[in-house]
Amino acid sequence: MKQYNAELTIGMDLGNKTCEICILNTSDGSLIARETVCSDIVSIKKYFSKFTNPMIVQIALEAGTHSPWIYHLLKEMKFHVLVGHPRKLRAIWDNDNKNDQKDAEMLARIARFDTKLLSPIKHRSQSSHIDLSIIKCRDGLVSSRTNLVNMVRGLLKSQGINPPSCSTVCFPKNIYKILPEEVYSIFSEVLSAIDDITVKIHNLDKKIEKKCKEYNETESLRQIKGIGPVTSLSYILTLENHNRFRKSRDVGAFLGLTPKRDQSGDIDKQLGITKAGNRYLRKLLIGSAQYILGPFGEDCDLRRYGLKIAERGGKIAKRKAVVAVARKLAVLMHSLWRSGEDYNPLRKNKKITDVKLAEVA
Repeated sequence: MKQYNAELTIGMDLGNKTCEICILNTSDGSLIARETVCSDIVSIKKYFSKFTNPMIVQIALEAGTHSPWIYHLLKEMKFHVLVGHPRKLRAIWDNDNKNDQKDAEMLARIARFDTKLLSPIKHRSQSSHIDLSIIKCRDGLVSSRTNLVNMVRGLLKSQGINPPSCSTVCFPKNIYKILPEEVYSIFSEVLSAIDDITVKIHNLDKKIEKKCKEYNETESLRQIKGIGPVTSLSYILTLENHNRFRKSRDVGAFLGLTPKRDQSGDIDKQLGITKAGNRYLRKLLIGSAQYILGPFGEDCDLRRYGLKIAERGGKIAKRKAVVAVARKLAVLMHSLWRSGEDYNPLRKNKKITDVKLAEVA
C-alpha cells in the first residue's frame, strides 16, 4: 500500500457513546489536539466539517461495530480513511496502561509511521451490508430456534421423557404427541414460539432466494451440490468483487482457512488455521464441506480429496479433511465466479482418464 502524504494524521477510538480523537502533525509527530465527540452521524459530520481541506488529512480507526458507517461517512466527505485490522494491532490492546485516549493516539502514530502496520481492511458497500442483514437475521432466528429446541429436550429428559429424534421443523408436532397433561400448558407456549420462528425463517428464505436472482453470480456457485442460496449469496456479498484477488488460492487465506506459521531457526511448528477474515462465511463453508463429505454428498473431486485425508484415521484427520475441503471449496467458488464456466464435479478425474487414453492411443 502506498503511503498517503498528509499534513494531519487523526486516530479515532470508537465507542458506543463517544469517540476519542487524537490529531498529530504528520511531519514531526507533535500532538495538536485531543477531542471527544459523540458517536452519532450528526456529531461526527459536524466535527469533521471544520477541516476545510480533507485531502491533507488521513484518519485511522480500528474495525468494529461502528467502523462501517463512520468509514462510509468520512469517505463521502473525501477523507482518506484507514481501517485497522483488530487482530494485527497488538500494540494497542496489549498495553499495560490502556485507555481510550491512548488507543486513539496509538492509532494515529502507527498510521503516521507506516500504514501497512495497520493491515488495513476495506469495508464492504452499504448495499452489501443491507443485503447481508437478511442472512444474518435468518441466522439469528435459526440459532434461537435451536436453543429453544435444546432447552425443551433437556427439560423433558430431566422428567423421564425421551423426545424422539426428528428435524427441528417437525419437533413441535412430535412433542405435542408425547407431552403429559400436567406440563402441556407450560411447554405449549415454547413449542408455539418454535413454530412461529420456523414460519419467519421460511419467509426470510424466500427473500434470500429472491435476492439471489438479483445476483446472477450465485447461479455459478450453486452448481456445486452442497452450496445453497444462503452460502452462495453470503460468498458474493462478503467478497463483493472477484477481481480483488489476483489468484483464486488467495481466498483461502483471506477467509482464515490456511494454517498459521511459527517458524524460528530450525523450528517450524504445525499450527491450526488462522481463523482470520469473515467468521460467518467460514462457518458456512465448513458446513458445506461437512455435507460434501457426508452420506448425501455426491461423488466429486472435493469429496475424494477429503476422504483421502480422512483415511489417515482419527478425529483429527476428519477435522483436517473438513477444513481442507472448505478451503478448496472457497477457491473453487472464486474460480467459477471469475470464469463463469460450468462446474464439472469430476474434472480432475476426467483429466487423468484423458491422459491415460492418450497414452494408449
